[in-house]
Amino acid sequence: MACANAPWSEENLSCSICLDVFSSPVSTPCGHNFCRTCITKYWDEQVKYKCPVCNELFNTRPDLRVNILFSEMVDRFGPSVRVKEQPFVEPAEVPCDVCTEERLKSTEKQAEGLIKDLEQEIEDLTNRSSEVKQLSHTKDHLHFLQAFRSLKDPPHTRDWTTVEVRPPSYIGTLRRSLDQLEETLNMEMKKLRDAELKRVQQYEVDVTLDPDTALPSLILSEDGKQVHHGDVVKKLPGNPKRFTLRKYVLTRQSFSSGRFYFEVQVKDKTAWCVGVARESIHRIGEIIETPETGYWILYYGKGVLVFNDAPDVHLPLRAELQKVGVFVDYDEGLVSFYDVEARVHIYSATACTFSEPLYPILNPCTNHGGKNSAPLIISPVNQTD
Repeated sequence: MACANAPWSEENLSCSICLDVFSSPVSTPCGHNFCRTCITKYWDEQVKYKCPVCNELFNTRPDLRVNILFSEMVDRFGPSVRVKEQPFVEPAEVPCDVCTEERLKSTEKQAEGLIKDLEQEIEDLTNRSSEVKQLSHTKDHLHFLQAFRSLKDPPHTRDWTTVEVRPPSYIGTLRRSLDQLEETLNMEMKKLRDAELKRVQQYEVDVTLDPDTALPSLILSEDGKQVHHGDVVKKLPGNPKRFTLRKYVLTRQSFSSGRFYFEVQVKDKTAWCVGVARESIHRIGEIIETPETGYWILYYGKGVLVFNDAPDVHLPLRAELQKVGVFVDYDEGLVSFYDVEARVHIYSATACTFSEPLYPILNPCTNHGGKNSAPLIISPVNQTD
């Protein structure tokens, strides 16, 4: 439709790329005109340089020249064409600079949201680090263990590897800060684990196995520090203290107050049980091993680690256990288990009721034709670990 009082139509004064009135018109070698911004962006996105109208190919990127006469005509008649623009503009007809502005605002909004998320993660990790430092100074073992379990897993952090917002240098700076905080947190957690294990190791007791309680098929070392399962059932005199079916053995020593700690090497074994039991437990025939019946034991077998209870408490197994530490606070009613090599707390039974002597108890389990023939070994505590 012709523009009033002008020999030029709206189509003559419109860029074929953005479909709007020309802005800083330039000409290509083939004679077609475009907005400088439109043709520049068009060629930035192309492998080959060609004219968007006639598709003529150019060997090199052409130098864009201002068409002075055409530019003057646009300046003269262009305003009258713009007056005729409809109040609603289709997305394809939005001027190039406006599109650019909207994309920039969208990107800025997305970046602001990501920055807030990162700042929240940094705040969470900072608070976590402060909690760990504060907890490391507590002398209340029960409070420490209860609080420590809730701190085992660090706060959830987002995977930022898929973030595409630019500039990457800004995201990279925040990512490095976050990584540094995570590293600091891990170091503090390691210090905390070391401090806790050393705290309970100071209550080490010297215990030896009692052959009068061992199942006849168990073989004990002369020093009473090792036990494994043999294939031959020895004929032994009757003893009311002896287990008659299950492969358990108690220590000679018992404890009726205070705190005590011992370590058992479980290396190279496919199944075992370690823990403590009260003096009045049943030892004849089949027995059920739960705190209710007087057993507080950790069981490992078929790649599964559990604390025997009703129901069993299944525990995460980070790697093959080499040595298990057992700590008991008789007066507080606490039994705790530790992975000594990894210096990690495994599990704690709390609010236990003790009213009679407690004995350390071991079960090397069936040797399975030699596959589980390695002994359980009561080991001295290495305070320098």
